Amino acid sequence: MNTTTQEPIAYNYKVVRQFTIATLIWGFLGMSMGAILAAQLVWPELNLNLPWTSFGRIRPIHTNLVIFAFGGCALIATSFFIVQRTSYARLPSDSAASVFFWAWQAMLVATVLSYALGYTTSKEYAEMEWPLALVLTVLWLIYTWLFFGTIMRRKTSHIYVANWFYGAFIVVTAMVHIINHIAIPVSLMKSYPVYAGATDAMVQWWFGHSVVGFILSVGFLGMMYYFVPKQVGRPIYSYRLSIVHFWAIISIYIWAGPHHLHYTALPDWVQSLGMAMSVILLAPSWGGMINGMMTLSGGWHKLRNDPILRFLVVSLAFYGMSTFEGPMMAIKTVNALSHYTDWTIGHVHAGALGWVAMISFGSLYHMIPRLWNHKQMYSIGLINLHFWLATAGTVIYIAAMWVNGITQGLMWRAINTDGTLSYSFVEALQASHAGYIARLLGGSLFVLGVFIMLVNTWLTLRQAAPQSAAVTQPAEI
Repeated sequence: MNTTTQEPIAYNYKVVRQFTIATLIWGFLGMSMGAILAAQLVWPELNLNLPWTSFGRIRPIHTNLVIFAFGGCALIATSFFIVQRTSYARLPSDSAASVFFWAWQAMLVATVLSYALGYTTSKEYAEMEWPLALVLTVLWLIYTWLFFGTIMRRKTSHIYVANWFYGAFIVVTAMVHIINHIAIPVSLMKSYPVYAGATDAMVQWWFGHSVVGFILSVGFLGMMYYFVPKQVGRPIYSYRLSIVHFWAIISIYIWAGPHHLHYTALPDWVQSLGMAMSVILLAPSWGGMINGMMTLSGGWHKLRNDPILRFLVVSLAFYGMSTFEGPMMAIKTVNALSHYTDWTIGHVHAGALGWVAMISFGSLYHMIPRLWNHKQMYSIGLINLHFWLATAGTVIYIAAMWVNGITQGLMWRAINTDGTLSYSFVEALQASHAGYIARLLGGSLFVLGVFIMLVNTWLTLRQAAPQSAAVTQPAEI
């Protein structure tokens, strides 16, 4: 890593600590909601015949808590940590950072309550009604200023590659959020989009896949480019590849959304364009995965005794797998079998659990002792236990959904000699029941792992000396 002889700098670690704790709390709550949904699909009576505990209301709570609460807080915490350390500069405003943290948490609470009460736009990942969408826009502008303001104050000419990925995630998320949420309010908690029909669907999935691409991929790649080299103690394998990776992935990802709308009213050429760009996307995605994996060259032996590094490396393996699977599922002939089935659910969670959550856990385990001035986490054994629970839970989950999805796709397509369907929808549902039980088991193991991380973090913080103004030697990037 590069070194510098600059004087020690007092970074604003308070807001990083706050978002770190929020990440763990929201992660446990959001993933617990997922386990409840999995249980409802096994035992539908668990919806308690109440509107606010029905599947249709808990499901957007789960997805938004996992993406924007857990994932959002993880990205904000790590981006503030990384941008200060690599820029050798403090955030431009401590008060703005504090306001941003508390307002972000308040917005998340308000969003959860609105979904529980049934106030949604019904648009995937964009369910928040217009007042909350406006609040999110204002808060995102504050986040943008805090992040890029730190880069503008940097005491080095170089902008570390992780900040490029964070910067792209911030800018593109703002763009797609604003465009997709343009709506005409008709009351305080009801609005209608300015788009209609196929246009509305196309704009929605341009947004929806950009959330996957720029929040859940590009943002977390910024995390990978910092914490993998730091944990293994080696520089990134290829800086040139990281730059090529950056420009390729941000140029291509934005075009992939139409693959969510194969065989719909969307113009056929738009569907084909989405398919082609999705297949091309495999190259930059694997370029990043290979760059991260090859960083361990000469350091693979560290995996024997370093469970934090295991989290980071296994997350890259899942990233490579899910970014291969995604382009394959975008091919129309494959999509004809996979779409609307549990195979899609398995694919999403291969990325969400295997990539996003695992890279977050590894990064947070790396950060927490440093944020609270402690040598290491309270228990390495608990980190090991968490790793195996998370890995087993993810594998069980996605394997169950793959089997279910292929079973469903084949049963729905089966026809008799007279052209009638061989199986009813209910028969396909009955065939999926065992897979739903396996998913509940896998998800529950994963949630248990998050709870163990919460306990380990609490034990670590309880014995760590408080640090009012984190002072670090800016000796390493």
